Amino acid sequence: MCGVAGVLAGSYAEPAGLDELKRMIAMLGHRGPDGYGFYRDDRIGLAHARLSIVGLAGGFQPIHNEDRTLWISFNGEIFNHVELRRDLEARGHRFYTRTDTEVIVHAFEEYGPATWAKLNGQFAICLWDTTRRELWLVRDRLGILPLFYARRGDHLLFASEAKALFGGGRVTPAFDPARLAQVFTHWSTAPHGSVFAGVESVPAATAIRIDSTLALHVDRYWQPDFATDPSLANLSLDEAADRLEEKLLDAIRLRLRADVPVGVYISGGLDSSVIAALARKLDTTHMHSFGVRFTDAGFDETPQQRLVAGHVGTEHHDILCGPQDIQAALPDVIRHGESPLVRTAPAPLFLLSRLVRESGIRVVLSGEGADEWLAGYDIFKEDKVRRFWARQPGSKARPKLLGRIHPFAAVNGQKDSPLWQAFFKRGMMDTGETFYAHRTRWRNTAWSQRLLSADVQAAADDASFEAHVAAHLPDGWSRWSPLARSQWAEIATFMTPYLLSAQGDRVAMANSIEVRYPFLDPAVDELCAALPDRVKMLGLRDKLALRRLAARHLPAEIFQRPKRPYRAPMTTALFGDGAPDYVRDLLSPDALARYGLTDADAVSALADKAHRQNGRMAGEREEMALVGTLTLQLLAHYVHDELPQRIRDQRAALDRAEIHVLEDRALNDRDADARTATPQPTAA
Repeated sequence: MCGVAGVLAGSYAEPAGLDELKRMIAMLGHRGPDGYGFYRDDRIGLAHARLSIVGLAGGFQPIHNEDRTLWISFNGEIFNHVELRRDLEARGHRFYTRTDTEVIVHAFEEYGPATWAKLNGQFAICLWDTTRRELWLVRDRLGILPLFYARRGDHLLFASEAKALFGGGRVTPAFDPARLAQVFTHWSTAPHGSVFAGVESVPAATAIRIDSTLALHVDRYWQPDFATDPSLANLSLDEAADRLEEKLLDAIRLRLRADVPVGVYISGGLDSSVIAALARKLDTTHMHSFGVRFTDAGFDETPQQRLVAGHVGTEHHDILCGPQDIQAALPDVIRHGESPLVRTAPAPLFLLSRLVRESGIRVVLSGEGADEWLAGYDIFKEDKVRRFWARQPGSKARPKLLGRIHPFAAVNGQKDSPLWQAFFKRGMMDTGETFYAHRTRWRNTAWSQRLLSADVQAAADDASFEAHVAAHLPDGWSRWSPLARSQWAEIATFMTPYLLSAQGDRVAMANSIEVRYPFLDPAVDELCAALPDRVKMLGLRDKLALRRLAARHLPAEIFQRPKRPYRAPMTTALFGDGAPDYVRDLLSPDALARYGLTDADAVSALADKAHRQNGRMAGEREEMALVGTLTLQLLAHYVHDELPQRIRDQRAALDRAEIHVLEDRALNDRDADARTATPQPTAA
């Protein structure tokens, strides 16, 4: 993984200066601590911060093709680069590096825009075509890696993170109130946006071509198809497990390709344990594994993690995470994530990636994605129960099935209460609604919007989030099963914009760690989508094919274990007698008034209640509201009070780093002529 940034100038605009590009890429030093590269011509400036994983020698970017008509600044990994390179060399292409990056420019020479669908990887591509004077901004199928852009006058800026856009000086950070409100309902902004006004995100599976007039041409180059493959309709559970194991082994084999050691995350759950077991089957050399432990027994999975590590034979490392650790990590998580959070779950993962780095490992495999593609979440069971209940809405027995799901949401008989059933009954009859499975979750989280200021609440438009997602329904969606529709909605509205960002790329790259996801391999996903529902979920039994596969490699304590969602302590870690100073400071009336994003009276009342009760709140929605408000204040403080100094500090650090600069000769000649004529000011 790396960091990318750049500026494309309009036909009659001045190109970005080298100093502006340096200020931008300096903000991404955490993504690429191994050196910096730049390319400039009379239209574009490309910048790159390098994290060396493949092609350690000679892999500095930007990289070009043979005649230097194509230039690329690339973040990510192309896992099938060996096979693509072999084919391209057979077609006459000549390479000057051993990197996967160079494969992309030669593939684009050969296949043009059809290249994107051929790439098995996780990537954000910035490719400049000097002949056509066109820039391509391209993101991988599932949006594993981020890529943002902003238009300012006759310039288009782009970067891996919004802070790099701000670092260059052309883009001033300002919050978009409507998108802030989206976070307080959907946990993230819509997939095409950010919380900053005018800062957009390249959506997953999307290639944006920017022409010479700076017009954007958007193409979605891939979409999932959850229609059951007729040839797989009659598969037995064992046969489904066979197919899944075959595809996962291929995916892991590709993701073990690296010029540095590759480790594994072990959470103690089914998904990461399967990945660890299969990785050890392929790689019998010394392998490191990593896990998070919690001082709070309600969140801890230490016995399961150690059981798996011992069973598969890894050298296991773990961190013990308590309230003070979450308190210390949360401000850094927000700085790197660039968005408020309604949960603290990313904080322990930030600390875990730091442990990976300190252990000398740069790449880890994760089990993320199995729940989405193989129906492991309780939201799918909830959807099934509510649809079943909706067929007989007067039934007394059917709603009792709700007591078998969400094991951590309510205890002590609350699941049998009329209040619990009424909560899930609301909107139950709207079974044809696009987001039927997700409406209950969003309604619950939206309660937290009452802590936002009147101006932000007035700008709230939750329908715009849903309208954007619904506008990109895949072909054939209406013919999919209800389970398949729910799976797609979970991928589009939660996995891509929240999970792979807040709990994936941002916390890992904050510590220069690359996370790879075998369950998100294209061949694995296409198989999972095509499998019949009955080998994914039968009744309320989940991930059947994966559990059958796991039974071949793991102890019964793991493959028979019920799904336990990854969670971390929230208000109990942040409020009460042990609350850190920054919580009280940022939620004080003065601080709330200073940023003007919240309802100060409502926040103060709920925060005071949390302090009195040592963070033990009546329900999860109150916890999410407080965490969301606190992290919004943390983000506002970072943007308004810390960012200018950080830009200066990072720029100074870059001056001490290894830098490679490539510039078009005509640009050099023009700059030289300008210097001998009249001195020009530095671009800002």
